[in-house]
Amino acid sequence: MFTEFFYVLKDKGLKISMTEWITFMDALDRDLAHSSLEELYSLGRMILVKTESDFDKYDLAFAEYFKNIKHDDDIPENIKKFLDKEDMEQSQQNIDMYAYETKRDAEETKRLLRERINEQQTEHNGGNYWIGTSGGSAFGHSGRNKGGIRIGGKSGFQSAFMVNGERRYQDFRHDKTLDIRQFQIAFRKLRQYSARLDVPETELDLDKTIDSTCNNGGYLKIEYQKPRKNTVKLLLFFDCGGTMYPFMELCNSLFQAVYKANHFKDVKTYYFHNCIYSKVYKTAECEYGDWISLEEVFRLTDKDYKVIIVGDAQMAPEELFDVNGNYRGPNDGRSGYEWNKMLSQKYKKVIWLNPRMHGAMTKRYAWMEAEDTLAQIYKMFPLTVDGLKEGIKLLMAPR
Repeated sequence: MFTEFFYVLKDKGLKISMTEWITFMDALDRDLAHSSLEELYSLGRMILVKTESDFDKYDLAFAEYFKNIKHDDDIPENIKKFLDKEDMEQSQQNIDMYAYETKRDAEETKRLLRERINEQQTEHNGGNYWIGTSGGSAFGHSGRNKGGIRIGGKSGFQSAFMVNGERRYQDFRHDKTLDIRQFQIAFRKLRQYSARLDVPETELDLDKTIDSTCNNGGYLKIEYQKPRKNTVKLLLFFDCGGTMYPFMELCNSLFQAVYKANHFKDVKTYYFHNCIYSKVYKTAECEYGDWISLEEVFRLTDKDYKVIIVGDAQMAPEELFDVNGNYRGPNDGRSGYEWNKMLSQKYKKVIWLNPRMHGAMTKRYAWMEAEDTLAQIYKMFPLTVDGLKEGIKLLMAPR
């Protein structure tokens, strides 16, 4: 019974022991799901899922097995590329959304989507039939069909009856690219590295209070600890423009999280385009002349600053290796490679967060030569929850 469901769960990456699976089967035998699909969902998640970071994987497996709805990875790559564009502007003046209202039920609409997937070979925008953008079609995004299926894009008129791949728990995944809330949670880990002041215990110790209250028969017993002093000094470098445009919102979330955090004694932020050269910019616009020399940054900061560089490391090899590779400003006689080596040698701890980290890609591209070289200079991590956690761990290690 449900043997295939077991393998679907495993295929989504859930680690389920035979003991847990037998417990789940026993619960079903005892009719604890009460013949309800909703209660079956809750029962299975309670028994089979060990951490909230796996809720999304469980949802994908459950939807695939019980509802025959697979997430957006089942949309072919060529169609996803057709839809991989900014949401179209929608003018309220000349849109008659209800002119495209359909009376089909959900099953019929999903059947038609499968037909379009099998038929479609080219990109379509503004039409009423194919999967595309900004038209009257029931499939795609930024359109005006009441009762269709949105694929990709952002919600506009809130008219789709279903969003392909809509997932409630994807923010909990540890391998997901970060948003501001996740950045803030990750940066809280830095608090454990701040110093305790040699003063009376005046700060509430929540964990100790909970333990003492439980040990006291449930009667509240408040515990205090010595307050901390922020000792972490942080230096941030953001790559802006060009291939980083798709990650502007993500970088802004990191920026906001850093400046809303209270875990740092000092934070300094500078910007660059593609590669760090003799000058770094004071603002994200990277305007000519609005910069500060890297040597001046070295003078203003000591070797104990923790350094985080955020960028995709995508550039032509000559931008990194040629002494004239900086086409936007001066190099001051050194290549980008030399300036990055100087930066890495100035500070004790430097990490690079890469939103496009290629990992185990087998096909090689020209820009990967620069990325591979920078990954030899700096310890490079993907811009995910786990990547940031590992990076922070390295930054705060004793040596």
